[in-house]
Amino acid sequence: MKGKKVVIGLSGGVDSSVSAYLLQQQGYDVIGLFMRNWNDSSVILDDECPWIEDSADALLVAEKLGIPFQVIDLSEIYKERIVDYMFNEYQIGRTPNPDVLCNREIKFDIFLKTALELGADYVATGHYCQKGIIEKDGKEIYQLLAGHDKNKDQSYFLCQLSQEQLSKALFPIGHLDKSEVRKIAKEQELVTADKKDSQGLCFIGKVSLPDFLQQQLKPKDGVIIEITKDFYKDLPQKAEFETEKERLAFLAKDYTYDANDGKIVGKHNGAHFFTVGQRKGLGVGGMVEPLFVISTDVEKNIIYAGQGADHPGLFKKALFVSNAELHWVREDLALKPGETKEYMARIRYRQPLRKATLHQFDNGLYVEFDEAPSAITSGQFVAWYDGEELIGSGVIH
Repeated sequence: MKGKKVVIGLSGGVDSSVSAYLLQQQGYDVIGLFMRNWNDSSVILDDECPWIEDSADALLVAEKLGIPFQVIDLSEIYKERIVDYMFNEYQIGRTPNPDVLCNREIKFDIFLKTALELGADYVATGHYCQKGIIEKDGKEIYQLLAGHDKNKDQSYFLCQLSQEQLSKALFPIGHLDKSEVRKIAKEQELVTADKKDSQGLCFIGKVSLPDFLQQQLKPKDGVIIEITKDFYKDLPQKAEFETEKERLAFLAKDYTYDANDGKIVGKHNGAHFFTVGQRKGLGVGGMVEPLFVISTDVEKNIIYAGQGADHPGLFKKALFVSNAELHWVREDLALKPGETKEYMARIRYRQPLRKATLHQFDNGLYVEFDEAPSAITSGQFVAWYDGEELIGSGVIH
């Protein structure tokens, strides 16, 4: 790969550091770029502002490898495309995934364009995933494949990438285990060798989410209402449907609750700060089993909760993705209205893959699981796989 130029996002972590080293070893002309995406330290839990320390580490790695390095400030675009989007989603009672958005909107859009302007042939990141290339009808098609290290596989976070973005992407550590990455970093005496993996929001660091959200979403006192498991015994069970679409819509429909369906067991400071499946932060004691959020009503500012991880209110067999929020990494495999296909799917990072059938209709896609997953959450991403390959994804309605 002599003469091919690669711009790598050097984050100041061990994964991107080793990625830069491996690219250099493969003969690429490597440039390191650090993305500064956040300026407000008031909501960060760590004592120091993480981007200052991270950019210093990234610079030390670049100096050690002898590659050019610069910092680019993307904080305005990050605020507009990620932070504002997050606020809007929480406000309407949805729970966004900033890491997926960050990859689609920042790393593989703005960052990619910046890299191409610098004359780069490719961009590289330290993600634990792999890229495949196959030929179909005389045309090259790019595959997004799971990382070799199944404990670290990050393909889910890249589920919104397009063929064009993948064509320019390199994932130098995707074939390695994390332990091997740390070993290489130690052998090369990189300053990041023993550095802990970053936690929290993409590029911001460890953030207090309530403090972060309260910058724009105001606290608003409301009540927590417990719905007992017996509530579901009295619900009408519809057995006959005129169409398949009607059946799937029934399975994908959220349970609707009313303040009279249960009893008040506690108070909260804003339904928009909570998400389905959440256990921590409810502050309600004296229960036989742990209390989980099963639904939020941001209009009436009510949180509905239920006892136990097996509470019926946590489970649904299907979900819906509108066409506007549907994305096929493999455009050639996109379903047409009326078509169905079996895949393995997950609704959150690290969740084990489950058997699911995709049903495409004129207005969108239903994903029907063989076994109902817990806490299908509006605003999160569902992604479906064929073996190791991520085929497509969408925002849960």
